[in-house]
Order: sequence, then C-alpha cells, then structure tokens
Amino acid sequence: MKTITIERIMHDSGIRVTLKFLPDEEIIRVVKTLPDATWNIGMNCWHIEATDDVDTIIVDALAGIARIEFRYGKTRRLIEKIREIRNNSAQGFIRKGHGASHSGEDLSEREDRDTISQRSLAYLNHYKNWLEAHRYPPTTVRTYTSMLDTYLRFVSPKEATECTSGDLVRMVNEYVLARGLSYSFQNQLISAVKKFYREICSEVIDPGEFTRPRTQHKLPNVLSKEEIRKIIYAPVNEKHRVMLGVIYGCGLRRSEVLMLEPGDIDRDRMLLSIRQAKGFKDRIVPVSTKLIEMIDSYVKRYTPVQYLFEGQRQGERYSATSVEKVFKMACQKAEIKKKITLHGLRHSYATHLLEAGTDLRYIQELLGHKSSKTTEIYTHVTEKSIQKIRTPFDDL
Repeated sequence: MKTITIERIMHDSGIRVTLKFLPDEEIIRVVKTLPDATWNIGMNCWHIEATDDVDTIIVDALAGIARIEFRYGKTRRLIEKIREIRNNSAQGFIRKGHGASHSGEDLSEREDRDTISQRSLAYLNHYKNWLEAHRYPPTTVRTYTSMLDTYLRFVSPKEATECTSGDLVRMVNEYVLARGLSYSFQNQLISAVKKFYREICSEVIDPGEFTRPRTQHKLPNVLSKEEIRKIIYAPVNEKHRVMLGVIYGCGLRRSEVLMLEPGDIDRDRMLLSIRQAKGFKDRIVPVSTKLIEMIDSYVKRYTPVQYLFEGQRQGERYSATSVEKVFKMACQKAEIKKKITLHGLRHSYATHLLEAGTDLRYIQELLGHKSSKTTEIYTHVTEKSIQKIRTPFDDL
C-alpha cells in the first residue's frame, strides 16, 4: 500500500509539516489541494503550514488513499479520528513513528504517550506567555513552544519537574537521531528546552548541563552575476522581477523584503531603510539608480498601499511561501542548475560586494550581522581571492 511519512521540520517561516512519499499522481493531486502546499526541491518533498488542525486535515484528505506514518505525537482528538477512519475504511490504517511493524504497538496502546498532563500544558502556556512578554518574534515563540511540546510528549508520563539532563540526551538519541532529523532541529530543540529550564523551571535542572551538537561549517552557495541577471529577468510578472531585484540588490532576508513599505525608500539619498529586522535592529542600505527606476515603474503600475509588495488583496502582506515559489520558477526558467535557495541571493550580494573590494566591516553593517564572524564566511567563497592562489600542480 502507498505510504506517506509526516514529519515536522524547522523552516525559514517557522515549523512546517513535510509529506514524503514515492512519486504518485493521485497523492500529488490531493496534496496540492492542502493549505499552503509547497514543493521543496532541496528536501525533495512537499510541505504545508503547521496549523493547529494540520493533522486532521492530512488524515481527512489522504487516509483513504494511503497509509500515513506520523513521526511525532498526536493529540487524543486525532487518535479518535484515526480510529473512526480505520473502522470505516480498510485503507484508513495509520501508524505512528516507525510503525507497528517495528514496535508491535497498536494506536490504542500508545494513546497515553500521545497526550500530556494538565500540568505540562500549564507549563507550556506559561512558557509561551513568558516568550511573548519578553517580545520574542512570533516565529521564535511558535518554534520554541512547539519544540517544548515535543519534548514534554517524549518524556511523558514523567513531568518536566521530574526530568534530568539525561532525558534530553535520550531524546536526542532516540528521537532526533533515530528519525534522521536535521542539525538545526536538534539545535533549536536544545535552545528551547534550555531556555524553559532556565526561565520557568530553574530549580530543577541546570541548563548548563545541556550540550549542543558540534557546530557545522557549511559554505553558502553563491550565484554569479550573470546567473543573478538571468533569474531576475526570468519572471514575466513585473512585481516578481522587482521583488527578486530588491532582495539581491539590497541583500535582504525574505522576512525583510515582505515588511518593506513604500515610504522606506529615500530617493534623494538613494537609501533603503530596513526596520526592526532580525534581532529588532534597524539598518540602511544603498540602492542603485537602476533598481530605483524598476521600483518606481512597479509602484506606478501596482500602487501598493501598506506594503511595498502586497498579496492579491491590497493592504495585505505578500506571502512568504509565494516568494519562494517565485524564486523557484525563476531558477527553472533561467535554467540554473546549482542547488540554491532564495537566501542565496543575499549570499551572492555579500560575496559580490567583497569581490568588488568592499571592506568586510561595511558588509557586516549592510547585512545586519551582529558578529563579524558571521560575515567572514564570505571570504571563503570569493572567486577573486581563491583564483589568486597558485596551485602547486603548476610547478610540476
């Protein structure tokens, strides 16, 4: 029978739910109807927004055509839904984690582990309120509360106050590593749990006992200027061209371009203001005359009201998922073969500035990096610096 594996992952826009399955036209057709369904080339899977009722949506849409494997705990309400579908349809058999073939457990036997106590729910709500009161960004609040929820369900029936640092180590080994979850997932999990025990349950566990995985040192993928030109001019839609142009031309993060307002452009000084970006920091970046002309033409035609780039309804912010789709389609049309993401435009901006001789300290300010060490990674991918090195093979 067809199988669909459901997992939660960390994404730029927060927690997403992935759907992994072998190529199947019927499943793809149904998945495309799910809310905010997006195909990710790098992960080679579909993913959708992790709404409160996402599990029920998946079950209602797909349980009749495939077996569904949930790689995370389900609520009591969903368990009852699964039972109902399983009783009414021979194809509605759903299993969790590595499945019954691995553990021999039936869903009813696992019901207690899929729920958490009222005390844990109270802690979860307290943690969420604390994060919001300290003005953490909404994406961070969602991520950290989701991670803590996953942790509390894993250690259940133990309460948070009964746990030790060994429980987090056990979760890393038996949950994160066993399921092949990403480095970033593991790191975010540790961050969320450490903050919970430091701020909410400080009398129970010393958060210093938790250790992080070894730091990964990955070089960013960078596009050439010719590849950038092809991508920017690939879309037929003017809004899409200008949006990609602004991201590259000003080195913006996705969230930053979506928050831009028409008044953020200072045409006299040729500057763009980015307000309350990552870390709640403001910064200004230079804008080229050519890019200003593109923006002015776009503004005259589309007349945005609240945001520089608005969605289908005037005054509403453009969708983060739609920006990713625009970039993906532009890369396909431009026949870009490199494995690159939308954030690669920002990486390319920084690299091209460095290759042009811009001081690293200025690039740090333009990108809004807190530490110069973050910016120094671009010294490893600049073509001019590397090409100047004489290979010893030439001396043979």
